[in-house]
Amino acid sequence: MTETSSHPGATADAYDAVAVLYADMARNALDELPLDRAVLAAFAELVLASGGGPVAELGCGPGQTTAHLRDLGLEMSGVDLSPAMIDLAREAYPGLRFEVGSMDALDLPDGKLNGVVSWYSVIHTPPGDLPPYFAEFRRVLAPGGHLLLGFFEAEGEPVTPFDHKVTTAYRWPIDDLAGLAREAGFSEVGRMLREPGEGERFRRGHLLMRVAG
Repeated sequence: MTETSSHPGATADAYDAVAVLYADMARNALDELPLDRAVLAAFAELVLASGGGPVAELGCGPGQTTAHLRDLGLEMSGVDLSPAMIDLAREAYPGLRFEVGSMDALDLPDGKLNGVVSWYSVIHTPPGDLPPYFAEFRRVLAPGGHLLLGFFEAEGEPVTPFDHKVTTAYRWPIDDLAGLAREAGFSEVGRMLREPGEGERFRRGHLLMRVAG
């Protein structure tokens, strides 16, 4: 699930309304996405190589990506704005911790995490509202911690809204999104773009970032 910072209640309500359908659709989505799995595996390897430690998926929805990363050896938890999504995640993955919360105001101390995953979880955030999210990701990450972003890429266009099936979302130029992360104190480790697969409308972007310094 993802959220619009100016209207988080409306976005949570939109995802609550489709939570069961969304969970059914997303449950096995990674099975058909080898490049996406490769990016997640690279993130997991980087976190483990830097000593492991707690990792949070922010905007975890029904929890399938959180569980996938747990299976790759990470100490995972999930946070989502939608209570219905969190209920489904807890039911599906009782061995993992899931909490209702907002990505721009996390109930975590500074430097608590060694990894943050934002897997298509800021796509509904209006562009002007996005910097505080990156600042919050930076706040909760320890020195050297890693950030993984998944998003819809703009394919040479500026930031572009589109009619996402749940509520309005935005496609981002990968360089612009990387620039916002750098301004928040991250350095780039790597990036991956892939073309739309069967049934997908847009190119997918993935950024691996690290707390600078």
